[in-house]
Amino acid sequence: MSRIGRMPIAVPAGVTVDIAENNKVTVKGPKGTLERVLPGEMEIKLEGNEVLVTRPNDLKKMKSLHGLTRTLINNMVVGVTEGYEKKLEVNGVGYRAAKQGKKLTLSLGYSHPVEMEDPEGIETVLDGQNIIIVKGIDKEKVGQFAAEIRDKRRPEPYKGKGIKYADETIRRKVGKTGKK
Repeated sequence: MSRIGRMPIAVPAGVTVDIAENNKVTVKGPKGTLERVLPGEMEIKLEGNEVLVTRPNDLKKMKSLHGLTRTLINNMVVGVTEGYEKKLEVNGVGYRAAKQGKKLTLSLGYSHPVEMEDPEGIETVLDGQNIIIVKGIDKEKVGQFAAEIRDKRRPEPYKGKGIKYADETIRRKVGKTGKK
């Protein structure tokens, strides 16, 4: 039995959840509005101030969709109330980040600065010159944009230079030793 899928989703005050035909769920809250079409096989009901997800049968596919659907709705509710953020750290001599309007400029040791535009619904904030905070209400978009920034210069294992997540640990390697 899907332990996650069975749990009801509490809808906090100030948040409205609308369920249209073919499972189009719209969540409105203080930070904005999110909408998503969820798997049609799942039955999504709004009871009082709780959202319940039920599945039609116990096939393996339905079991996996059950927990997924519930988690997606819960992420939408959390997004419109608290929002999501990811912290990235830029490590390395001469590596830095700068922000102008909606444009993030990264100096990462290439011959040119790397420029990135904030996507719609996502905001990047700089904390000093080497900490980038990606904020937004859609968990998927925040994670995706943070991953795209990290991909511009992934951390390397010898000196730890590059862009890493704040909670990420880099497995360090020992460098070469010369002959005697």
